[in-house]
Amino acid sequence: MSSTLVGSSVAGDPGSLQRTKPRYGEKVIKGILVMAAGVSILTTFGIVLSILIPSIEFFSEVPIQDFLFGTEWTPLFADGEFGVVPLVTGTLVITGIAIVIAIPLGLGAAVYLSEFASPRVRKTVKPTLEVLAGIPTVVFGFFALEFLTQVVLVKIWPDIDIFNALSAGLIMGIMIIPTIASLSEDAMSAVPSGMRDGSYALGSSKRQTAMFVVIPAALSGIVAAFVLGISRAIGETMIVTIAAGLQPNLSFNPLEGMQTMTSYIAAAGSGDLSTGSIEYKSIFAVGLLLFIITFFMNTISIGLVRKFRQVYQ
Repeated sequence: MSSTLVGSSVAGDPGSLQRTKPRYGEKVIKGILVMAAGVSILTTFGIVLSILIPSIEFFSEVPIQDFLFGTEWTPLFADGEFGVVPLVTGTLVITGIAIVIAIPLGLGAAVYLSEFASPRVRKTVKPTLEVLAGIPTVVFGFFALEFLTQVVLVKIWPDIDIFNALSAGLIMGIMIIPTIASLSEDAMSAVPSGMRDGSYALGSSKRQTAMFVVIPAALSGIVAAFVLGISRAIGETMIVTIAAGLQPNLSFNPLEGMQTMTSYIAAAGSGDLSTGSIEYKSIFAVGLLLFIITFFMNTISIGLVRKFRQVYQ
C-alpha cells in the first residue's frame, strides 16, 4: 500500500510536494534581480573606465613618481607642478579631525541608545539624531565658515585663517556622527538578549555588560560603521570646499587653510579648463587616487568584519 501511495504522489497527486508546472512569476522576479545586480556592476566598471582612460593619458605626460611624491600642486599655473602630496595631506588632516570627533561621540550615542535609554527615549532620540544626516552638506559648510570659525574659533585662536582645516574637520565629524551611531546601534541591538542576561546573572553592571559583552559581540558591525563614516568623510566635498579653502598647503597645522582631493576636483571641474588639456586630465588622476584609497579602505574593512564577525544561533 505504501508503494502505491508514493507512486501516486510522484505521478501528479495534487497533494504532492513535487512541482507540477513552472512558475513563470519567480523567473521574472529572478531576472529583474539579476538585471539590478548587473546594472550596479556595469555602473562600477563604467566609472572605473571613465576615470582610468584620462588618467593613463595624464601619466603619459606626468611621471607617476612626480605625481605621488611631489610636494608642489600648481596645475593651473603656466609651468604647472603636479605633486599631489599637499592634497593628500589636507585630506588626511581634515579626515583625522573628523574621526577624532565622530568615533567617540557616535559610539557613545550608540551605546546609550542600545543599553541605557528607555524604549520611549530611543524612539525619540534616534530619529532626531538621524535627521542630522539629512541636512545638506553645503549648509554644514556655511555653518563652519560663518559661525564656527568667525564666532567660536577666532576667540580661541585669534590668528586662525578664515579658511582652515579645523572648522571643516569639526563639522565633518558632526556630520558623520549619525552614520556611525545608527549603524553601531543596529549592530548592538542585534546581540542576543541572552548574552546580556548571562552577564547580569554573573553580577555585571550595565556599563560592564556594554563594554565587555555587547561591544565585542557587535564589533564587526561597529567596524563597518566606522569605515563607512570614514569613507564618507574622505569623499566629502562641499564642507571642505567652503570651510577649508582652495589653497594647496603641505602643512599639518589645522589652523591653516588646506585643499583636499575632493575640493580640487569640484573646483577644477566647475572651471573653464579645456577638455583634453593636462590640467583637465589631472582631475581624473586625483579621482583615480581617491578611488584607490577608498577601495583599499573597504578591502581592509571587509577583512576586519570577517575577522570579528560572530554568528549567534
